[in-house]
Amino acid sequence: MWSIPIIDGPVPWIVYGLAVAFFLVLLIRTPTKRWVLTALTALVVGALVGLGIGILADVTNAFGDAVPDPVVWWATATFAAIGIAVANLWRSPLWRKVVAVIGIVIFVIAGTIGINAFYNLNPTLGSLFGIIDDNPIVVPTSTATADPDAGPLYETFEPPADMPAKGQQGTQVIPATDSGFTARAAGVYLPPAALVADAPALPLVIMMMGHPGNPDPSYIAGVLDDFASKNNGLAPIVIVPDQLGPDGNDPACADSKAYGNAETYVTEDVVAWAKQNLHIIQDPKYWVIAGYSNGGGCAVKYLAKYPDQWKNLIDISGEPFPGSEDPGSVTTTIYGGDTAAFEAAKPIEIMKAAPSGTYDGMTAVFTTGSEDPTYIQAAKDVSSEAQTVGMTVTYYEVPGAGHVGDALTGGLQEGVTVMYPVLGLSAK
Repeated sequence: MWSIPIIDGPVPWIVYGLAVAFFLVLLIRTPTKRWVLTALTALVVGALVGLGIGILADVTNAFGDAVPDPVVWWATATFAAIGIAVANLWRSPLWRKVVAVIGIVIFVIAGTIGINAFYNLNPTLGSLFGIIDDNPIVVPTSTATADPDAGPLYETFEPPADMPAKGQQGTQVIPATDSGFTARAAGVYLPPAALVADAPALPLVIMMMGHPGNPDPSYIAGVLDDFASKNNGLAPIVIVPDQLGPDGNDPACADSKAYGNAETYVTEDVVAWAKQNLHIIQDPKYWVIAGYSNGGGCAVKYLAKYPDQWKNLIDISGEPFPGSEDPGSVTTTIYGGDTAAFEAAKPIEIMKAAPSGTYDGMTAVFTTGSEDPTYIQAAKDVSSEAQTVGMTVTYYEVPGAGHVGDALTGGLQEGVTVMYPVLGLSAK
C-alpha cells in the first residue's frame, strides 16, 4: 500500500474525479433562495479560510520558505469544497449528510495530493507520510578488484550481454555502531554495472534529502539510470542515509544531546558500512557527498570539515549553513546556546579556517532554481568561498525552477553531468 504512486499514474486522477463528483452532488440542490445564499456563503467562507491559512503560513514563514501561489490556490479550493460539504450537514436528508462527511475526507485527500504533486517530492503514499517501504536490497558480491593503473572505467568496462537495462533500488538498515543515532533505513541504488557477474568497483555517492523528507533514492536513481543507459551501464553506487531521524526533527547536521549524533552517523557509520559492504572504489577521489536543501547544507559542511573523506560535492538548492532557517532555535537546542560554536560550524567558516591547499583538487557543483532567490544567494555565497579555497566549482541555475522537484531533478542532472568524467565514467 505504501508504494502506491500518488504523483504519476491513475491514483491522482481518480481522486480528483471523485472530488469533482462529490462536489457537484453536494452543490446541486433545489435552487431555493435559502440554498443559493447558503451555498454562496459556504463557498466564500471556505475559500477565505483556505486563503487565510496560506497567507498566514507565508507571513509567519511557517515552512521556512514562501508558500507558492499554486499551494495557496489548492488550499483555497479545498476549503471552499469543504465549506459546501459542511453546509450540507444541516436541513438535509440522512443520505446527503453521509455524502457530505465522505466528501470532506475526499476533498482533503484531493487537496493533499494536489499540493504534493506541485512540490513533486513525495512520489508514493508512504513517502508522503514519512513511511519507508521495507524493500531490503541484496548487495551483490564481486571478486573483481579496482586497478588504478588500468585506466578509467569507461575505457576498461565491457558490459556483458545479460546486464540489466536499469539499476535496482531498495532499503538497507545501516547500524549506528559509533553514533547510536536513531535512523530510518537508508535508500540504496545499484546501477546496471553493479548487477553483473564480476562487477567492477564503482564510485560512491552519499546523498541526503531535505527536511522534512525521506531517505528516498528514486530521484537520483532515475537520473543515474538515464546516464547509465548512455554509458555502458556505468553509474555510481548511491546511499541515501537518513540524517534526520524518524521524528521529523532537524538535527542541523550535527551531534547533539537533543537529537542524537547525526553527524557521526553519516560521516562514520554510513561510511564504514559502505567500505565494508559495497563493491566501491575506496579512493575518496571517486567519492561524492551530495544533498538537496537541508541535505545540501549537510553535504557542504561535511565536505568542508572532512576533506580527506570526500573529494567531490553536489549541493542542490542547499542551505547556506545547517540551521539557517531558524538560527536562534538551533543555537539553543543543538549548540546549548554557544553562539561561537554555531558560527564555527558554518561551511564558509570551516573553509576559511582550513590550512591553505586543503581543498585543492576537489570538484564542487552548486545548483539552485532560477526562481528561488533565497537559495540563489546561498549558492552564490558558498560556491564563491569554495572557489576561493581552491575547489573547481560549477554554479548552475535550473531554468524556471523554484525550490522543489524541478530544482532537485534539474540540479541532479547538472551535477551528474559534471561528475561523470571526474569519476571516470565518461570521457566528457
